[in-house]
Amino acid sequence: MLNVPVMTEPVSSPPFRIEPLGGQDDLDGVLHVEAESFSNPWTREMYAWELQNRSVCHIYVVRTVECQVAGFCAFWLVFDEIHINNVAIRPRYRGHGIGTALMQRVIDEARALGAPRATLEVRASNAAARRLYERLGFYVAGTRRNYYTNPIEDALILWRDDRGPGTEPHRPDADKPLA
Repeated sequence: MLNVPVMTEPVSSPPFRIEPLGGQDDLDGVLHVEAESFSNPWTREMYAWELQNRSVCHIYVVRTVECQVAGFCAFWLVFDEIHINNVAIRPRYRGHGIGTALMQRVIDEARALGAPRATLEVRASNAAARRLYERLGFYVAGTRRNYYTNPIEDALILWRDDRGPGTEPHRPDADKPLA
């Protein structure tokens, strides 16, 4: 076990750590989380391609005592923003605040890298993920029609902007929840 401070959420949450992707064992774990979480998971080849440019591609993993990779978040750093490509928590670890802690860590890391803005796509029907993103300050900025496959579904384009007052684009639906 690495000598890293343990970050915990509510009492019902198992102890966990959030760290940058370490190596091939971590990538194997990411692929297992992908398979458990998505109907159209990314492949090893897709991640290998992503990891060829580590200055742009960043992956953080969640570790528990029982599980080397209980979840992960992969994002690109593009100038002053990040694009969150994939985020997932193994089903047995969901609902304990681990996803919130992971996303907050990624947002904090992005800020430290000079990127106060974040974007991602989410399935329109994924109510749990949408609630998480809304709690973290993301808002709906648009829709990508038929973006997802297995099944075909629209994606909502979400944004978060920490640059300060007056920097967000006009949002006619700003007072509406993501629901």
